Amino acid sequence: MAEVAGLLLAAGAGRRFGGPKALAVLDGEPFVIRALRVLADAGCAPVRVVLGASAEEVRRLLPGPEVAVLAEDWESGMGASLRAGLNALEKSGAEAAVVHLVDLPGVGADVVRRVAAGADGNTVARATYDGVPGHPVVLGRRWWPEIVAGASGDKGARDWLKGRPDLRLVECGDLGTGHDVDRRENLPG
Repeated sequence: MAEVAGLLLAAGAGRRFGGPKALAVLDGEPFVIRALRVLADAGCAPVRVVLGASAEEVRRLLPGPEVAVLAEDWESGMGASLRAGLNALEKSGAEAAVVHLVDLPGVGADVVRRVAAGADGNTVARATYDGVPGHPVVLGRRWWPEIVAGASGDKGARDWLKGRPDLRLVECGDLGTGHDVDRRENLPG
């Protein structure tokens, strides 16, 4: 079975949320730790977290320094985080990466396992929730240079994924919602 890395994008300032979502707490657990646990419980290795806003504060929550990847240009958008994370994973032996977002507390390890099942260096897969595309996304190593070259602004790999005939959509609506938490009032309660 191919090694599948976990890549958690957690660099944003969370302007609409009122602060970095990585530091938000749900059921006594910071979002960043919750999402890391989801990736690890799903069998992803290695797992890396891309930091930006409040990087030092978030870094102190992580299990070790090797987990953190700093996106120096994080303020330019998700594309910067994706580039930094995939570049950091180049040194790993991973054949694919599960790209997960820190603000998805309704996505559990079962979703990650389902989307990453059978992943290899050619995989392009994306979770859907009742037919609506969402996260996580699985990107085979073959595609990383192409994705890094095109990742800019807040789009990440959105444009790259659009219209791909090899994109495997994986329905996960029975396992979670896939809803992101943009504002504090959106926190599950």
